Amino acid sequence: MLIFEASFPADFSKERAMDTIFARCAGLDVHKESVASCVRRMEADGVKQEVRIFGTMTGDLLALADWLSGHGVTHVAMESTGVYWKPVYNILEAAGFQVLLVNARHLKKVPGRKTDIQDCQWIAQLLQAGLLRGSFVPPRALRELRDLTRHRVQLVAEATRVANRLQKTLEDANVKLSSVASDILGASGRQMLESLASGVDDPGVLAALARGRLRAKLPQLHRALEGRVSPHHRFMLRLLLNHLDELNALIEELAARIEEQMGPFEEEISRLDQIPGVNRQTAENILAEIGTDMSPFPSDDQLCSWAGICPGNQQSAGKRHSGKTPKGDRWLRRTLTQAAWAASRTKASYFSAQYRRLAKHRGKKRAILAVAHALLRTIYHMLKNHTPYTDLGPDYFDRLHPDRLTHYLVKRLQSLGHTVILQPAP
Repeated sequence: MLIFEASFPADFSKERAMDTIFARCAGLDVHKESVASCVRRMEADGVKQEVRIFGTMTGDLLALADWLSGHGVTHVAMESTGVYWKPVYNILEAAGFQVLLVNARHLKKVPGRKTDIQDCQWIAQLLQAGLLRGSFVPPRALRELRDLTRHRVQLVAEATRVANRLQKTLEDANVKLSSVASDILGASGRQMLESLASGVDDPGVLAALARGRLRAKLPQLHRALEGRVSPHHRFMLRLLLNHLDELNALIEELAARIEEQMGPFEEEISRLDQIPGVNRQTAENILAEIGTDMSPFPSDDQLCSWAGICPGNQQSAGKRHSGKTPKGDRWLRRTLTQAAWAASRTKASYFSAQYRRLAKHRGKKRAILAVAHALLRTIYHMLKNHTPYTDLGPDYFDRLHPDRLTHYLVKRLQSLGHTVILQPAP
């Protein structure tokens, strides 16, 4: 549905200050129920622009694509507004346009004069002058894979919250199962919870359900399971256990679907699985976010900046104002941070040595972020060059500057009152 149509003269004072890169282009200001579109055309007598406002239903967006094609538009730019840009992007991409999804920070306009029409005109003018840089938008197959992996992350987080609520219910009933069993949702703990929910109160009967090594703690279990479980507690336990089963079933269904979609990337997953701290699920989440084609990122520094996992860079008048990490892909950052914690605990590896070296002076959280940064750089070169993982070794930093390390250790020994004489080894 066409909502509005108008023609406006171009601002020639600004036009003379900008070079023209695209002869026919368009800027879109996307909202939930409307899309303001401005077409700019270079003609013999100057720049002409025309504005129309369309709805966001599928028929309206197809009409928008036809209108842009009728004007010979080749490039379209729009702001990334929530999730409202996705249907517009999908239809225009399928119609053959070169679509640039632009970060909102790059499109700031002079305050006090902001309307939908002015926004789309401003986007079109910046695009025609080649002043816009498109964000990384992966192919459609990868975008669908992202939906699956991100939803799995949310379901796993929800299962963790349900397990925590289950623990709170047990504490309210004064059942101290978590003080004895390391995992209350293991094989033994699950049977005990099922029995509690079904009405069993005898601590001896509940403790007898223990399996394996937990049977060595039968006296402690007997005391821990002696609580005050009311009908309300049993109802809550049954409700939470059923909810947990439903979430686990959904997670398994998603995992099967992701494994099916990951078929073309099996080689890359096997390669990334060699990295300390990275398992198959982590590799799936990483590939769903960045893909296997590294051509959109000219360097590993640009990939780390896009992911928001590198130091910030704000300098003015020779002074560094802030080193706060920039905003980036929070899903990728979360995955890399979890992998960094696992890598920091892997014995005899470069990443664990890097973590211990930085944590002493910079703190654990900054050290983890540095390890995540190193992980992403490693992944970038492995995907770009199709090479396997090679660990630099836990003694890499010792071998990096041996003279500096020797001088430091000698000073430490001298400060403890020792006389140090160094002799070269045969």
